[in-house]
Amino acid sequence: MRLFNILAAGCLALISATALAENVSGLYQVREPVTGQGAEARTAATAQALDTLVLRLTGDPKAAQSPALAELRKDPQQIINQVGTEAGPPESVLVEFDPGSTERALRKAGLALWGSNRPSILGWWLNDSVEGSSLVGDGQASAQPLRRAAQHRGLPLRLPLADLQEQLVANAKQLEASDPAPLRQAAERYGADALLAVHAQEADGKWQGKWQLWLGDQREQGNAEGADQAALADAVMLAVSSRLAPRYVTRPGASSQLQVQVQGMSLQRYAELARVLEPYGPRLQLAEGTTLTYGVTANREQLRAQLALAKLQELPAEQAAPATPAPVAGQDPAVPAQPAPKPFDGLRFRW
Repeated sequence: MRLFNILAAGCLALISATALAENVSGLYQVREPVTGQGAEARTAATAQALDTLVLRLTGDPKAAQSPALAELRKDPQQIINQVGTEAGPPESVLVEFDPGSTERALRKAGLALWGSNRPSILGWWLNDSVEGSSLVGDGQASAQPLRRAAQHRGLPLRLPLADLQEQLVANAKQLEASDPAPLRQAAERYGADALLAVHAQEADGKWQGKWQLWLGDQREQGNAEGADQAALADAVMLAVSSRLAPRYVTRPGASSQLQVQVQGMSLQRYAELARVLEPYGPRLQLAEGTTLTYGVTANREQLRAQLALAKLQELPAEQAAPATPAPVAGQDPAVPAQPAPKPFDGLRFRW
């Protein structure tokens, strides 16, 4: 009965738990510019939207050209809900893909997907131009290219207020430094999972940028360039996405049957956990008080990374039970002892 109550009430809590997840909004909505005029140009832009979506969902730049997707590329309408146009400049198509049909098509093609629960990124972005230096802040006009690029590449981007104190911290020297401590301290009030530091400079009519990404103790870095600020922003977000995706996308054949146990459950947490585990085909096996045990199909390290986004803390493995249980006082020696329960050998977490 308690299990039934948890399941029933958990379903009712789905709506209230939405705000807790680091979900990317508009993951299946793609905007692409139209190059040229007429129906052919819009058809080409729609095809490019499919390529963008496949890259966004798989993190694999070669996935869109997979032979298994050849038929889908010929007729992408089978997974599209609607296509609209937006006036420019430049004119763009806005393609709404159907999530269910898209996921089924990509999984049928043997592609692994990156779910909508992704690490939130706080972006420290400094622009250096002939007009001077400026830290991009939330609400500024210069934030729009960054937000559009992040949405285009399927990343949940946050931007700082860029107040005076933050401008003093996020200077060019600090953004290119290998120690993120000052940026992390300034970022505490934003509660993001990852930090992105970009120093962008205008030179010879182009924009170039040095970027660094910190997720936990791991650091990624690189260089990017673009014809303008929007192109540079897209190049940086594409590079960041390509570095993050392998941590969360499980390749076909790389998964195994695992158990995952989570302690400290509540109704709201049940709904959030169901959302986080959804890509791994969760099967609820046992409910004991506030502890739930699931069977999943996943890669251990990628499952750890995904659960870390939900702020779960991993617990050490349980001590193995003795192979031969101690005899019970008064038990008839002729009666075989019950075998010791098999120790739990999966992953254990708590909220």
